[in-house]
Amino acid sequence: MPHHSPLPLFAAALVFAAGTAGAATVTVAPGGLDGALAAAVPGDTLVLAPGTHPGPVVVRKPVTLVGEPGAVIDGGGEGNAVTVFAPDVTVRNVEVRNSGISLSEQNTGIFLGKEAHRGVIEGNRLRDNLIGIYVWGAHDVMVQRNDVIGRTDLRLSERGNGIQLWNAPGTQVVDNNVQDGRDGIFTTTSKKNLFARNRFERVRFAVHYMYTNDSEVSDNVSVGNHVGYAIMYSNNLVIRNNRSQGDREHGLLLNYANSALIEGNVVDGHLSPEQAAPVEVVADKDMPVATDGPVEGQRTGTWKCVFIYNANKNRFTGNRFEGCEIGVHFTAGSERNTLTGNAFIGNRTQVKYVGTRHLDWSEKGRGNYWSDNAAFDLNGDGVADEAYRPNDVVDRVMWAYPAAKLLMNSPGVQVIRWAQKQFPALHPGGVIDSAPLMSPPPSPALPQTAERNAQ
Repeated sequence: MPHHSPLPLFAAALVFAAGTAGAATVTVAPGGLDGALAAAVPGDTLVLAPGTHPGPVVVRKPVTLVGEPGAVIDGGGEGNAVTVFAPDVTVRNVEVRNSGISLSEQNTGIFLGKEAHRGVIEGNRLRDNLIGIYVWGAHDVMVQRNDVIGRTDLRLSERGNGIQLWNAPGTQVVDNNVQDGRDGIFTTTSKKNLFARNRFERVRFAVHYMYTNDSEVSDNVSVGNHVGYAIMYSNNLVIRNNRSQGDREHGLLLNYANSALIEGNVVDGHLSPEQAAPVEVVADKDMPVATDGPVEGQRTGTWKCVFIYNANKNRFTGNRFEGCEIGVHFTAGSERNTLTGNAFIGNRTQVKYVGTRHLDWSEKGRGNYWSDNAAFDLNGDGVADEAYRPNDVVDRVMWAYPAAKLLMNSPGVQVIRWAQKQFPALHPGGVIDSAPLMSPPPSPALPQTAERNAQ
């Protein structure tokens, strides 16, 4: 085997050491950022002085941009305000504003390209951008403690997302506040991501998952949005300790989502008068469309606390679904899901299931709590003495023929329900909880989301 001299490796190490040893901290006055970036060496820290630094800005070296209070990068309304094409770049404590507004070109406040691995985007204020932050193909990026407010001068259908990921494995999005975009976080074709302790208000979907696997959504708060957590075409997720407060249509939507653990979440469907008012709805071609919505002006809560649509092998435990028009809508295409230890409280309809199969929503002698279950527990073991059946043949007729609701209180309907109670064999296929709980499990702790970064 030929012997290679260590001199070339030694020389390369010297070059690398010289580059890092020459790293410096440079204060940059407004108007000097392009020149400072051109002169920078890897490892430099560029401190942006207060004032407006004109953009667009392109970062092609691994440097740190940190803003003093009052430092602003203004994109001038064209393209991306800040574009990162280098690994190990940090952008911290800067206000970034005024990107272009082209959806086809995905104009963004801070855009990280495929080369921008291990980037850190933290403590920034994003204002008047189409998309706030976009991680496009870079892995192991940290997006944390940013305050993102979208453009309210655009219709919802014309806005971009607050934070967006494409093929960004290992990226974490934590402790951010997002308002007024299209979706709070939108991710597609990714894996091994963490979305935690974020807060979302006045968006379409708080979290919108598409083709993103082996990931976690935890301790987030969604308030007054169209949908809280829309999980679509994604597998092996952990969805834990999130809160949906007054989201209009669905607190949690699972569409072709499989093998997830859904644990300790709270969907509180109680709507304020402002939340109950009609709003603009932007359709999503991947979102299931149903025709059973309540008449506008008559709803008192979120339409569906949880909608399970063609989703399989998921485990729901320790969740609280409260104050919705429908507690859970479960479609016939969903198989091998487990529901145990959940609480269904004060929903106008606890369960909607139109299939004919018999489903037992209990596991190892432990079912769920149902607030409308007037049951006895003579042996005091915390489990009702009789099974709970949320639906009967009358419910199925009402779902198929809504006009029949006029007969709900008629003597004939009451006789049918009495007969079903006396003769359980008359019940159609559907959901049964053979071990319903007598009291709700302890309420999950409220997520501790980050304080807003806005001054």
